[in-house]
Amino acid sequence: MQTNDRSPIDAQGLDVLEARLREDLDFLCYPGKDWVPAQEGVSDVVIIGGGMCGMVAWLGLTTGGVQNIRVLDRNPAGLEGPWLNYARMETLRSPKTLTGPAFGHGALTFQAWYRAQHGREAWEKMDKIPRPMWMEYLRWYRKALNVPVENGVSVDKVEPEGDLLRLTVSGATERTILTRKLVFATGRDGTGGPNIPGFIKDLPRRFWAHSADEIDFDALKGKRVAVIGVGASAVDNAAEALEHGAGEVRHLIRRAEMPTINKMMGIGSYGFTAGFSELPDEWRWRFMQYSFTTQTPPPHGSTLRVSRHPNAHFHFGKATQRIEERGDAVEVFFADGTSYVADFVILGTGFTIDPMARTEFGEVAGKILLWEDVYTPPKGEEQADLGRFPYLNPDFTFREKVPGEVPWLSKVYCFNYGASASLGKVSGDIPGVSEGAAWLAKSMAATLYAEDLETHWQAMLDYETPELDGSEWQPSELTPAKEGQVA
Repeated sequence: MQTNDRSPIDAQGLDVLEARLREDLDFLCYPGKDWVPAQEGVSDVVIIGGGMCGMVAWLGLTTGGVQNIRVLDRNPAGLEGPWLNYARMETLRSPKTLTGPAFGHGALTFQAWYRAQHGREAWEKMDKIPRPMWMEYLRWYRKALNVPVENGVSVDKVEPEGDLLRLTVSGATERTILTRKLVFATGRDGTGGPNIPGFIKDLPRRFWAHSADEIDFDALKGKRVAVIGVGASAVDNAAEALEHGAGEVRHLIRRAEMPTINKMMGIGSYGFTAGFSELPDEWRWRFMQYSFTTQTPPPHGSTLRVSRHPNAHFHFGKATQRIEERGDAVEVFFADGTSYVADFVILGTGFTIDPMARTEFGEVAGKILLWEDVYTPPKGEEQADLGRFPYLNPDFTFREKVPGEVPWLSKVYCFNYGASASLGKVSGDIPGVSEGAAWLAKSMAATLYAEDLETHWQAMLDYETPELDGSEWQPSELTPAKEGQVA
């Protein structure tokens, strides 16, 4: 007797997978009961960012019955997040088996999506997830769940209006939006922006770009390209330049040697995800500071993508001090007294966390409580960049430097990379994002319920729907027992 051990999701097409997903959601009574009292003209939640974090945050909230939500993204549909914008790696670093934003639904995982189209054999042969394919999956995720992302809409300013927040926006049908809660699901640069070192700020823009910029790599054909840094973004941009015909690419690396061990990957677990936020400040700082100091290495495949070119070079111990214009080129000067002449410079210097860089807050950004305001590390554990991370409440909300000065910050949630120093890797990276979304949804639902407590109490008092109609029983008389008589 022939058996078929093929999984039901194998190569039967996305229509079959989506039907399975809908049935699973129906079994779980999704979406949850809408219990938040409506306020005319007011959203319960606005989520800035329609990429992975924004969509799974929406799923978490709607699962819990918070349904009056708007999701805004400044990018065109299908281009949310970094994947087809400034991300230039060939594959994701994360293992293909991670469930990512699936929020506990097997039919919503990347694996289910891939196997529904290509089957188990192709899945088992795949090593890493190609970056453009991850974006295809996220597009399907949005379609399968009908996530109501409003594209081409930017939030320009956030300010209080009574108990609400008023958002000034561009690209929407209205000029402003009123909401009770605001979520920044804005990714890697969500609480800051690209890290632009001081040594390059005065250099004309035609000579340099940050790895997060839109770069004309075709224009680098035959050119001498200096790439400052050796992290993931640095090597991916170096590879792009080489593959577009750059004459030579030289990595200019401050460190004495190549980082090779991803320390955070070595301790990743549900325990770390759940327990990090409960640790004392000194331990949270210690974990993050050590990760910063040792540096996450570039992926194996990305590094080989560069080194296989004979005109690619890695120079260690080259701390850049200044860069000067030299006609149609620039000269890069290093701390060791040497220099290098290049035609173009790419900064692979990552992102900085700095709430002051977020124009949405205006001057209030300077009133957000930061780690440097709260914690002084012991000698040897100093880290200025880490000190600029926001010091968040356990529910992802911002805190004020001076209590009572900007209380409305407690209505704004930091569900992006900026939360990692306070709450761990649960709001930006693939491994823990579903756990983070569940945490965010529970915290926000609790706050919304407490804010409407009197309304919910009155609803309980007013509830008059009987479960019994009187036909379920028959009253009878109880005859009292006489003295000394056993009943």
